[in-house]
Amino acid sequence: MAIFAVSYRYSDDVAARDTHRPEHREFLAQCEGLLLSGPLTDPAGALLLVAADSAEQVEQRLDGDPFRREGVIVERVVRSYDPVLGSLADAVAAHR
Repeated sequence: MAIFAVSYRYSDDVAARDTHRPEHREFLAQCEGLLLSGPLTDPAGALLLVAADSAEQVEQRLDGDPFRREGVIVERVVRSYDPVLGSLADAVAAHR
């Protein structure tokens, strides 16, 4: 199993984010392999770390995100990630 960093860039529609955030967070809480998730600023978006067998598997798992369905996510990038240093590196790497 590999680790993937997923970046989301959100639309400027703050009202849509606020409306769909509870469902979005509930979806992510149930997402298989999700290790970390949290918002970014400038531009608004999020960073997720996901354990999966492939980037395609990550994309399939995240396709049902309510933010995606509602057009809140305007860009999603999935990249392979290899944590080596830092206080969480060992914990994240344990999911490989």
